[in-house]
Amino acid sequence: MSDNNKPKGVKPAGLPKKAAGPKGAKPARPPAKLGSRPAAPPKARIVPTPSGDGDSTALPVLTKKDFDSGADVRWCPGCGDYAILAAVQRVLPELTEKKEDVVFISGIGCSSRFPYYMNTYGVHSIHGRAPTLATGLKASRPELDVWVITGDGDSLSIGAGHFTHVLRRNLNVQIILFNNQIYGLTKGQYSPTSEVGKVTSSTPYGSLDHPFNPLGLALGADATFLARTLDRDPKHMQAILRRSHAHQGTGLVEVYQNCNIFNDGAFFTYTERDSKALNCVFLEHGEPLVYDEGKKGLKLDGLKLRSIDLTNGSSTSDCLVHDEKDRTLAQIYTQQLMWNDDLPRPFGVIYTEDRPTYDSLLQAQVDEVTSKKGKGDLNALLHAANTWVIE
Repeated sequence: MSDNNKPKGVKPAGLPKKAAGPKGAKPARPPAKLGSRPAAPPKARIVPTPSGDGDSTALPVLTKKDFDSGADVRWCPGCGDYAILAAVQRVLPELTEKKEDVVFISGIGCSSRFPYYMNTYGVHSIHGRAPTLATGLKASRPELDVWVITGDGDSLSIGAGHFTHVLRRNLNVQIILFNNQIYGLTKGQYSPTSEVGKVTSSTPYGSLDHPFNPLGLALGADATFLARTLDRDPKHMQAILRRSHAHQGTGLVEVYQNCNIFNDGAFFTYTERDSKALNCVFLEHGEPLVYDEGKKGLKLDGLKLRSIDLTNGSSTSDCLVHDEKDRTLAQIYTQQLMWNDDLPRPFGVIYTEDRPTYDSLLQAQVDEVTSKKGKGDLNALLHAANTWVIE
C-alpha cells in the first residue's frame, strides 16, 4: 500500500474518519436502551495550576481510546507494528496529563505511519531525519513530550548520523526503534540489521554486509538509556516504555518486530513459547541472570559470559547479577549476547545513566545569556556586522 497521496508534515491532533461537525459541536449519543442506566460521566482528575497558587483544574481521565486517531491503520494484517501501537496507546494515559502536549515524529518506512494513528500532534518527516526535527522541537518547546518513531532502515542507514548524534546529545525524548531486519515498505530489500547471507530482492545471492548491532552502536554513541523488548510480549513492552519515559534523557527502546510479509519469523526464536525460555534472558536490576525457567544462568568467567546448569551443581549465587548502571556489563551484553547462538539474548533495561539533558543545558545557557545581555533583537542581528550591500 502507498501513502503517496497522504499529506506530510504537521497534522492536527486527531485524524477522524469523517468530517467534523460545526466547531464545538458534539456527536449525538444514541438513545439509551429501555431499562438501562444512563451513561456515567467521565471521571476527572484534579491537576494543580502551574502557578502553584492553590487553584486547580479538573481534567478528564485519559484512556487508550483518547489516543486513537480513528484513521484506517494501513499495515499488513499480522504485522508486529499493531502491537507496538497498542502498547503506546495503553501506557500514554499514565504518562501524560494532556494529549495536546504529546508529539510523535517519524521518518520514512512502515513504522513511520505511526503519527497518523495517534490522536496527538505529529510529524511524518523525511528519511532518517526524525531526530533532527525532534531536536529542533524539543529545543524550542522543552515542555513537550516528544517521541521519535523509526525503523532499522530509517535510523541505521541514511539516518545513522542523526541517530547517533541525538543519542550523544542526550535530548530528553523517547526513541522507539522498530527492528524487523528488512525493508518492508519498499518490498523486502535487506536492511542494515539483516544477517549475513540474507537472500532478498536486492541480495539474490545472499547479503555480504556485516549487520549493525543497534544497541551496541547506541552504547558507542554514549546513549544514556538502552532497552530491548519484543512485539509479542505486550506486558514487557509496556513496562519498558514506562521505564524509558521516566528516564531524563534519550530513552532508546529497540523492539524486535515481526514483518510477516517479507521477513516472517525473524525473531520467533525469542518470541515463541517452545523456544523463548531457552533463548531469552530478562534483565532485572539487582537480580541474577537466570533463564530457561530457572534451569540455567549466566556466569562471568573473566571477561567472558558462559552458561551454567543450575540443576547440576551450580546455583543462582554463581550467576552474574545485573547492574543496569554498569557500562562495562552493558558492553559485554551487547557484544557477547548478540552474535553467540549458544547464549541467550538480553531483554529489558540494559543500561541507564544520569546525565544532564541537551535541552535543559540549552535552556540554562539561553537564560544565563539573556540575564547578562537582555533579550535579543532579531532585526538588529540581521543588520549587524558581517553584512554588506551588493549594488
